[in-house]
Amino acid sequence: MNRLKHVLLAGASAFILSGCISWEPETVSAEMPPVFPDYMGVTVPANIAPLNFMIEGASRVHVSFLSEGRTLLECACRDEAVALPLKKWKSLLNEVKGGKMDVEVSAWSDRHPYGIKYATFPINVSDYGIDPWVAYRLIEPGYVGWRQLGIYQRDLTSFIERAIVTNSKSGTTCLNCHNFPSYSPESMMFHARGKNGGTVLYHKGELRKVDFSSIGPKKNTTYPAWHPDGRFIAFSANTTRQLFFVEGKQPIEVFDTASDMLIYDVVTGEVITDRRFMTEEDLETYPSWSPDGRYLYFVSHKAPSLPVKFSLDMNYDMLRVPFDPDSCTFGEKVDTLYDSSVRGGSVSYPRVSPDGHYLLYTRADYGTFPIWHDEADLGMIDLHTGEDVDVSVWNEENEADSYHSWSSDGRWVMFGSRRLDGRYTRLYIAFLDPSGTPHKPFLLPQKDPRENQWRLKSYNVPEFITGEVDLPSEAADLFLSED
Repeated sequence: MNRLKHVLLAGASAFILSGCISWEPETVSAEMPPVFPDYMGVTVPANIAPLNFMIEGASRVHVSFLSEGRTLLECACRDEAVALPLKKWKSLLNEVKGGKMDVEVSAWSDRHPYGIKYATFPINVSDYGIDPWVAYRLIEPGYVGWRQLGIYQRDLTSFIERAIVTNSKSGTTCLNCHNFPSYSPESMMFHARGKNGGTVLYHKGELRKVDFSSIGPKKNTTYPAWHPDGRFIAFSANTTRQLFFVEGKQPIEVFDTASDMLIYDVVTGEVITDRRFMTEEDLETYPSWSPDGRYLYFVSHKAPSLPVKFSLDMNYDMLRVPFDPDSCTFGEKVDTLYDSSVRGGSVSYPRVSPDGHYLLYTRADYGTFPIWHDEADLGMIDLHTGEDVDVSVWNEENEADSYHSWSSDGRWVMFGSRRLDGRYTRLYIAFLDPSGTPHKPFLLPQKDPRENQWRLKSYNVPEFITGEVDLPSEAADLFLSED
């Protein structure tokens, strides 16, 4: 009976939309449509999920996608939000791939009760697809506590989101710093902070927990970078503090009082160190490998004199050191790629493109926790020439643009930004074409575009992966209290 009722209602709805409502707007305007998210003039992957959007306050919206004068897809919605059918959207992308489509939007609202047809705007469809999955943490943007959090994965070609691991069993465990070798969903690591915590490794079908405070130099590991061949994981070992400001827009500062760098051998279980990166004089953090695994990039700052305290002149340089995977040793020469004493500011999150051509990083005025810095922006260096690449189109003035990752083909960058409201970090995708030109970023598409406003969680540490992660369910049990 319920099934029959749903069928009848669906049929009635279709009849109303097709037979009783005029979709011809009375007014034609040269004004651009106030669509959210802003997809005007963006370049999107050939396999991206539907770019659903909304016009706030509209009671009806009609949209047409055209190419070379032909209408390829139409959608009429009795709501402010447009939900594009997945199969027809994929067919549209396949048709327009390598070219562009024009988007024609009409809307009905209290302001325009008889409808307004806005000016068309273009969307470019790249020849390049995007890695099908991305992993991220969802967390409230708090300072000292949390309730429910987890590491999730999202299918970028649809709207499927699934949990990889959450703290639903323990309730108090903080999960963070997930990482994968060479975009592979077959191996994964993350930290579990709190009682009975440790670093959880899933590699070649084996699941285990490592307590770094009891092995090697007995330092708790923090920010990871899994070597491309899967054998090594570089870690920084940070002693982190935070302070709060009594005035101004920025509420908090996070900083290190100590930080070293070490390597974990996944095969032997040994911790590899180099005395140069284990001193109290320098604060090394945010390690990242070159695509061939022969260089380790990181940022470093000369530690302030004791007693250790936060300072606005904590400016980090970006460095690179050779690494020999066969002998498990670092080379002698350490290159400085960004000298903060010359260029100003402070850098973090060095990430090299898969072809080794570009080095992407985040720059702030000071410190090494840019997610709380309104002035934080992305920067990029051409490693072939040593020159800066202008990526200002990716940045939003006076709002934090911070953590970022490359797609496996180096054509797409995903990064976290607080540009919508200054508080919640959301994910943006941007195209870097083969000539090295960056294109306008767009907000991660959602099934209902209002979810970008309703979901009171920050997206943290986006990492591309080439497939879906199937982490054994026992992973969540590894950090449960043994009491």
